[in-house]
Amino acid sequence: MSDSLVSPFTARRGYLLAGTAALLGLGGCAATRSTERAEPYANQEWLQSSANRIANLSLRDNLQSVRRVQTTLYRRNPREWRKSAASIEAATQRAWDAVLTGPALPELRGATGIDAIRLAFDTSPQGYQGDRVAALVVGWASMLKQANGDTWDQTMLDGINAENSYRAARNFEISLWLISSKTGADGQPLLLATEISERGRNLVADRELSKVVARLDLLAAQADEKYRRAALDFGQNWIMGVVMPFYTLIPR
Repeated sequence: MSDSLVSPFTARRGYLLAGTAALLGLGGCAATRSTERAEPYANQEWLQSSANRIANLSLRDNLQSVRRVQTTLYRRNPREWRKSAASIEAATQRAWDAVLTGPALPELRGATGIDAIRLAFDTSPQGYQGDRVAALVVGWASMLKQANGDTWDQTMLDGINAENSYRAARNFEISLWLISSKTGADGQPLLLATEISERGRNLVADRELSKVVARLDLLAAQADEKYRRAALDFGQNWIMGVVMPFYTLIPR
């Protein structure tokens, strides 16, 4: 007899196996597909949880936002980079070397975080005379590192402190307000950033610093409920790993 009967169970199992194979095939293609934000796997990732990875990606994007704001501020306030370097590129590199590798900028006298930001906006007669944009970069970057568990690359031994992340978000909001409102002794804006005029629109500082605030607030909310989510994730993984395979075998 050329035709054979196939039980519903056997057919269902065949469909499941075929579907799984198709998904694995698609997953293999997707894994090799290149995107603008793709990064190669690193050995360090085996020491990171999903929450660690999200925090590290958020830190990466926040530092990129700070760099974009720095470039905009230097272009609109050339007197600042001229205080310490021969070009915007050299001044940018000097600031990030101080942030990532050292040595610290001598004009900051060891100030980091909110203290460096205060110096950047100090307009007293004997106030800060150094590169104000570099002071902002050092202050912002060190706050981001502290919010990331005081590390540039989280592992499972680290974690987000909800209070630090929330406080950093508020400090970025205050920084944006000071950039747009603080004036010097001559009554002119201390730092030019936002521009809306017949020459065009420049909203880089507003847009990028607002992104930083949003990411920090999301991380703070996630850190606030990390223990509840850990319990829920354990329960969900148990159900999906133990119960669901049996459920899929039930004939319908």
